[in-house]
Amino acid sequence: MQALKQKLKKAEENNDQLLSFRPLPEETFKSLKDYYRVGLTYSSNALEGNSLTESETKIVIEDGLTIGGKPLREIYEAIGHAKAYDYLFPLAAQKELDENDILELHKLFYGMIDSNQAGIYRKVPVFISGSQYPVTPAENIHEEMKTFTEWFNQNEHQLHPVEFAALVHKKFVFIHPFVDGNGRVARLLMNLVLLRNNYSIAIIPAILRSEYIRLLELAHTNDEPLQEFIADRVIETQNDLLRLFKNSGISKN
Repeated sequence: MQALKQKLKKAEENNDQLLSFRPLPEETFKSLKDYYRVGLTYSSNALEGNSLTESETKIVIEDGLTIGGKPLREIYEAIGHAKAYDYLFPLAAQKELDENDILELHKLFYGMIDSNQAGIYRKVPVFISGSQYPVTPAENIHEEMKTFTEWFNQNEHQLHPVEFAALVHKKFVFIHPFVDGNGRVARLLMNLVLLRNNYSIAIIPAILRSEYIRLLELAHTNDEPLQEFIADRVIETQNDLLRLFKNSGISKN
């Protein structure tokens, strides 16, 4: 617990530094939003096995071009994730999270992959490879998601934003409400929490996939290591952003 508290304190300190640069010029904010649009789309898809590089992801979502030799599904995953990412910003301004907001996030991400399953809770059982724990049965998903959104709105301002973001991620993944795309929606919801609480986007690099999966499995019995892992990812992304500001000559206000 002490290690987690120290990480949360560091995240707060970094966040205070980042907030001191606000308000950013409109052009700077847009370029930063686009920067993470590519970075988060690339990393989140890469965690799920998508082979597009970060440069290829940028070409797909910013230039609208396909990449020769790459599966069409991977192109759709990049386009869909970018659309879902854009939707985070109006959601961040809302007072509360609605269950339909989560359905819309999935619909935006999954619409080009399978329109019949996009934004719709699964009606079939699924199993997570490598996990000994079952996910929510299909017949209980509606009730579990209702409970999840109620919990979200009741606890968002009761817990530290980074701690809450990790718990949102965990709870959503354990429900696993969709046939596919649950990990990506979980990471989008995690980042939505951060945005709603004036934190910057946090990225989980694909190189940490094994540790990430291991800690998600461990979180069934002990979620503190997962919270520490997410806190580390927040801090590392904050450090990158602070270096970016310093190297770009952006001054504090």
